[in-house]
This record gives sequence, structure tokens and C-alpha cells, in this order.
Amino acid sequence: MSRRAGEQTLTTDETLALGLQQGRTEDMATLVERHYDALVGYLYRLGGGERELAADLAQETFLQALKKAHQYQYPRPFKPWLYAIATNLARNHLKRAETRLTRPIGDRPLAGTPADTPEEAIVAADEAHRAAALLAMLPAGQHEVIVLRYYQELDLAEIAAVLNIPIGTVKSRLSLGLRRLRTLLEQRDGRSK
Repeated sequence: MSRRAGEQTLTTDETLALGLQQGRTEDMATLVERHYDALVGYLYRLGGGERELAADLAQETFLQALKKAHQYQYPRPFKPWLYAIATNLARNHLKRAETRLTRPIGDRPLAGTPADTPEEAIVAADEAHRAAALLAMLPAGQHEVIVLRYYQELDLAEIAAVLNIPIGTVKSRLSLGLRRLRTLLEQRDGRSK
């Protein structure tokens, strides 16, 4: 889709990505505008609640998308392709030795939690902090699937495309991850079975 005189229609992400392949680098600005905030949120949850790291990884994701635009296969959905780049960057960052040695998991408060009162903000931040800490205790594959499904609201096929795994593996990781989260919550609340 494109704009015609007197009509205002939106260009799809896929068409914009095709434009990048054809050298229209200005199309990246629209893609960044559409996906930046959600991508930062995804990377924030994936990276254990570090806002600066999430913003840096989101910027790097868009730079890589621009560099790798020729690898995008039109008309495949753009969003899973973009999130695959982000996931790989986050994985690579988290695998580095200096990250593992210096990054305490679940030790940073979550900023920017919406609330009406300061008390609600404190409670919401505390709940978000505990959720991030519990998610960080899951194996990476389960963590990624849960964040993509419940925070980014991707469907199972999109998650499979992002992580380059079969849908059956997505379902399995989702089931195992949710089961593990329930167990962790029970243990945390002192109701261990």
C-alpha cells in the first residue's frame, strides 16, 4: 500500500522493508517509529530489567536490520524477522563473560511503571521487579518464548519464526516455562509442594 493524492493509507512493514532493500533508507525511520518502544520493552524483559541496555540493543537491532535488509524475504512478516535480530543480539550480549560476571539478575528496579499514585507506583514496580526476577530464573529458551507470547503478544507461528524453531518446540517451551514459573511462585510464597 502507498499514499495517493487525497488518500491516506498506511504502508505495511513488509513494503517498507522491501523499500530498504531497494535503497530507500528513509523507510527505516517509519519502521523505527512503529517498533522502537515495543522492541525496547521486549529487550528490557529479556535482559533482566536494564533500561539502558534495552535501548542500546534496540538501536543495534535497527542498525543490523538496515545492514541486513538484503536478507529480508518479502512478503514474509517483518516483525518476526526484526525480533529475531533483537533476540540474537540479546543472546550474544548475555553470553559474554563480562556480562555474566557483572550483571546481577533481578537486582535492578524497574523504572517507568505506570501508576496513579506514588504508592501504586511502588507496588507496581515491586511486582514487576519480582516478575523479572522469576523470569530470569527460567532457561533462556523458556524465558524468550514467555516474553514474546505474553508481553509482545506474538502468536505461536511468529514466535517460531523469531526463534527459528518449530511451533511444537514453542508450545513445549511455553508449557514448561509456565509450569516452572508456577513452581517458582509457589516456592516464593512458601506454598512449596
